[in-house]
Amino acid sequence: MKSLTSLWSITAQELAVRCCTSATRDIKTVTRRFEHEGLWFLAVTLADLGKATQKWLDQGFVGPREDAPKWSFHGSRPRFLGGFYDRVFDPSSGVLLDNPDVEAIYALRELTLYFGKIALPADPAKGPARVVTPERERRAMSEFVQCEQDVKVSDSILDPLYLEDFVRVSGMLYGEVFDKLERDLQFGRLIPKHGPGAVADRLTVNGKWNQRTWTTRLQQAGMSAEEFLIANQKPERVSKLREELDILEPGAEMPVRVITVPKTIKTPRIIAIEPTAMQYVQQSLARGLLSALREDGFLSLAIGTDNQDPNRALARRGSLSGDLATLDLSEASDRVSNQHVLALFSGHPGLSQAVQASRSRKADVPGHGVLRLAKFASMGSALTFPVEAMVFLTVILLGIERELGTPLVPEDLLKFRGRVRVFGDDLIVPRDYVLSVCDELHTFGYVVNVGKSFWTGRFRESCGKEYYDGTDVSIVRVRRVLPTTRQDAEGVISTVALRNQAYWAGLWQTARWLDCYIGKLIKHFPNVAPTSPLLGRESVLGYQFERLHPNTHSPLTKGYYVRSQPPRDHLEGEGALLKCLARKAIPEPYNMFWEEPDAIDLTVDKEHLERTGRPKRVDIKLGTKSPF
Repeated sequence: MKSLTSLWSITAQELAVRCCTSATRDIKTVTRRFEHEGLWFLAVTLADLGKATQKWLDQGFVGPREDAPKWSFHGSRPRFLGGFYDRVFDPSSGVLLDNPDVEAIYALRELTLYFGKIALPADPAKGPARVVTPERERRAMSEFVQCEQDVKVSDSILDPLYLEDFVRVSGMLYGEVFDKLERDLQFGRLIPKHGPGAVADRLTVNGKWNQRTWTTRLQQAGMSAEEFLIANQKPERVSKLREELDILEPGAEMPVRVITVPKTIKTPRIIAIEPTAMQYVQQSLARGLLSALREDGFLSLAIGTDNQDPNRALARRGSLSGDLATLDLSEASDRVSNQHVLALFSGHPGLSQAVQASRSRKADVPGHGVLRLAKFASMGSALTFPVEAMVFLTVILLGIERELGTPLVPEDLLKFRGRVRVFGDDLIVPRDYVLSVCDELHTFGYVVNVGKSFWTGRFRESCGKEYYDGTDVSIVRVRRVLPTTRQDAEGVISTVALRNQAYWAGLWQTARWLDCYIGKLIKHFPNVAPTSPLLGRESVLGYQFERLHPNTHSPLTKGYYVRSQPPRDHLEGEGALLKCLARKAIPEPYNMFWEEPDAIDLTVDKEHLERTGRPKRVDIKLGTKSPF
């Protein structure tokens, strides 16, 4: 893995030239510490310094040495990367300069956070590597359980008057949206679908369409199995379904299966895998809810559903003018109490019953058994994203009310168009109200991640983009260890993507170094356009081609392309008919950002009844394809 330090070194040298400083000692430091501390140094220790630097940019001065305990200081700033720090902070006092070098700010972020989200390499003898150790997985599960206890405590101490205010504001915001959704539910206009991911009952992707397990709660909420599980409502078909159907009472329902998925080497991400029936109904409710939100004049601007660019534009504006704050919440999904959701839908009992019926009440947590949930839902439920966004927006407006000292009326909402926005757990609020909003979030049991929330200085971050004083200082990240052989297909694909990101970020020396590295792995590495299926070098100079297609006369060039094949998953009969009709019923455009493109592909896939799902392996193959 010494190639990682070589990559860091070439990037450091390139950025040092751009910032008129030297990185020679910094390179020696990284090389020495990597030899002693390994990948943990690059992925965690270095990244922690980057997070501290972002905090210092926001507060306007270098904080105490406790912010970066594993680094020695020279005067008021870290000795490491000192030449870059001196172009941003005053060397003697540590105070942010009046006109800091934005290039140096970008360099500090790039060189410290470069490997912050890298995955562990695979061991050929043991298969894919664990992203975190079993000990950290156990700790993550314990934190999940502790978060659940925190939600229960927060519910018990919340003043009922605050909940009444929550009901009032949410009714003002979502009354018409819920009216529409309740009508759709009443008249059977909701279209169900299966998500692309795994389910708790371990059915295959196509096997979900033949599910015959339902719940009493769903039946009673007006979402009957007869309506959702068969495409033809003829009496004989309904009768056959009822014979095959297993309707579970509340106590017999399957719990969600809690697992960890890759996030960083330091900590995993926890998600909950839903039972098939729950996931199926959640998708139908989520589709109707998102459609109604997009049609509302204020909510379409205040709640992001499929486009992160408005959040990023507001973050840039906040960094330039200082009038907007960007907030990030810790464990946001797991801290949304079901009591808050009950209050959210309290004015629409029919819809509330449907939402509650599609919610799993229990979770199977490894090492802790089956637990009753106080939270609404974890990541994994199709309703988590839109519902948490609506809850957060309500709490934000409650915080603004507290600061104003007067209840908001519908006309007041116009004042906050383009100033308040929620996309998942990324919140944007006016800086004048940020402290009151943070207090209100805390009152309702949410935790503001201070390390990733910014409102004091000129640094802002939202939806994966970072800005300082209006300048984009977003960085390139290394996601995987650099491959050593062509047979490491995922490594080659990731490294080519890294090369192209570095090129478009202006790191041309880094891109040239990666060109040489990749060229030793794959013989054919042509210049291609970003839209080409080939693995190649993207460039402002355009693409290259070797010959023309004999029939169409379009350009062709030789290179490697990604080849993957979904696993065999045969589907026929009633399930096949139901899937085909459900796919045809998807309205355009429909794009829920957390789903994979294959899950919402409206093109005709002739083999979707024979093969579907995530490929078990990815390979690269040499062939002749279009360079654009």
